[in-house]
Amino acid sequence: MDAIEVRGLKIAFERQGTGPPLVLLHGFVGHSQEWRRQIDMLSREYTVVAWDAPGAGRSTNPPETFRLPDYADCLAGFIDALGLTRPHIAGLSFGGALAIALYGRHPTVPASLVLASAYAGWAGSLALEVTERRLLTTLRAADAPSEQRVQSMITSMFSSSPPAESVEEFRGIMAEIHPAGLRAMARSVAEADLRDVLPRITVPTLLLYGDQDSRAPLAVAENMHARIPTSRLVVMQAVGHMSSVEAPERFNAEVRRFLKSVRT
Repeated sequence: MDAIEVRGLKIAFERQGTGPPLVLLHGFVGHSQEWRRQIDMLSREYTVVAWDAPGAGRSTNPPETFRLPDYADCLAGFIDALGLTRPHIAGLSFGGALAIALYGRHPTVPASLVLASAYAGWAGSLALEVTERRLLTTLRAADAPSEQRVQSMITSMFSSSPPAESVEEFRGIMAEIHPAGLRAMARSVAEADLRDVLPRITVPTLLLYGDQDSRAPLAVAENMHARIPTSRLVVMQAVGHMSSVEAPERFNAEVRRFLKSVRT
C-alpha cells in the first residue's frame, strides 16, 4: 500500500494494473480492501486505484469539521497528485455520494460515474426521520467497542442469505473502523443534499443496486435514475447493500460492460 499527502492529510491507497484509470471509493464502514476483488479483476484492463478516505484504513483522521465538500476537494487533489487524467469514478454508498459531490465541485474530473448503493446524501434521498435515526445509531456505534459496533451494523449490509465468507471478510474490514472517521463520514453523508447536482451530470453514469438493499432501497435508485439524465439503472437480484463484496463477479461484469461502452 502506498501513501501521499493531500491537503495536510496522509492518504493511503492501492494501485494496480495498466490502462484507463478507475478510482474506487469505499463506503463509510470500510476501506480500500473492500474492493479487493475489483482490484484483482478489473486491473487486468484498467489502472485501478482504491483510496482509504480520510479517517479510514491507513489514512489519517480528518478534522471534526470535515464534511462532504472537504472530502470531494481532497479526492480531487488526490487524483491530481497521482496524475490521473479523466478517471472513471466508482463509489459505493458513502463513496457514491462522494462521487456525486466530486462531480458537483469538479465536473471536469470524472470521465464517467459508477454509483453503487448510492445516495444523493441521506438528506437528499431519505426521509428526515430515517436520516436522524440512522445518524444517531451510527454515532452511538462509533463510540461502542469494536465487536459491538460491527454486530450492530453488519446485518444491514447484506441480503437475507449472503455467502458466509463474504460476511466474515467484511466483518474483519469493519473491525478496523476509525471511530473519528466513522463520525465524520456519517455526519457528512447525513447532512448532504445533492439533488441539485443530479440533473447537471452529463457523463455516462451507471446506477448499480441490489434488490435486497435495506439501506439504499430501490425507491432511492429509481429517484436517482429519474434525476440523472445520462444514467442507466441495473438491479442485481438477491443482493444487498455491499454488492461489490456480496456478488463480486456480477458486480465486476456490470462495471466492465459499462466502462467498455464509455467513449473517452
